[in-house]
Amino acid sequence: MAAYEDAIAGLQKLLSEKSGLGEVAAAKVKQLTAELAATDESAFDPVHRIRTGFEQFKKENYDKNPSLYEQLAKGQSPKFLVFACSDSRVCPSHVLNFQPGEAFMVRNIASMVPPYDRVENILVIGHSCCGGIKGLMSIPEDGTTSSDFIEEWVNICKTAKTKVRTEFNNMDFSEQCTHLEKEAVNVSLGNLLTYPFVRDAVVKKTLSLKGGHYDFVKGAFELWNLDCNVSPSVSV
Repeated sequence: MAAYEDAIAGLQKLLSEKSGLGEVAAAKVKQLTAELAATDESAFDPVHRIRTGFEQFKKENYDKNPSLYEQLAKGQSPKFLVFACSDSRVCPSHVLNFQPGEAFMVRNIASMVPPYDRVENILVIGHSCCGGIKGLMSIPEDGTTSSDFIEEWVNICKTAKTKVRTEFNNMDFSEQCTHLEKEAVNVSLGNLLTYPFVRDAVVKKTLSLKGGHYDFVKGAFELWNLDCNVSPSVSV
């Protein structure tokens, strides 16, 4: 696409400098413009994308790791249960380089856990520029909502919103959203403790609860334990 745009720009510049080129050059510009428009309209083929995506995965991953997939065919024993946002920009497998069989994944709007697998670590991940968190932050104080599902869902973490508005009332909306992205993770970690199996495992120290925040704008990842109040013990 850039090549087309460059060609058109070059021809237009040439036309402006040498008017004698006339109709032939003008027709060429028109042709390139039409080709560019056609390219834009047919650029994305979902079936082709899925097919080539799987072919790439099979060639570069599946075929090169036969022992891994033979083992996975017999069973799995993940060490992590990860709660993350369904936002397409923040796939935990990419961000944390999880391999097949390494982690259970639960993805929903804004990484929220509502108020029961034997894993050793549960990680809830929030992320920057989260639309669900922005939606939660935008709900009026009187609680009125404009939709039935998303706003009702994110209200699971309304206590986090109240805390952020109280403690960071001098900050602008964007900064408050950043704090809420992390505080909502803490609420979800607390909600996990309402499940008897989770609570008992945490008390027995056979299960660890951790919060995380991925800032894909800055390329940073924060990790903290349940007893930390958005104060990362690890920052990358």
